[in-house]
Amino acid sequence: MGFWRQIAEYLFIKKPDPDKPNTKWVKYMHGMNRISLFMFLIALLLMLVRLVILPMIRKH
Repeated sequence: MGFWRQIAEYLFIKKPDPDKPNTKWVKYMHGMNRISLFMFLIALLLMLVRLVILPMIRKH
């Protein structure tokens, strides 16, 4: 499985592969990966707002 396909599955863009192993521990691992990916994207969005958008607004 490719890196980008896995990211697409975590972001619910692509359906999961039906042939992959489906154990309890794999589900936990993918759940933690999904949470960390969402937290990373939220942090990037906050950094963009604080470092780029707010200084642009304050200049006017």
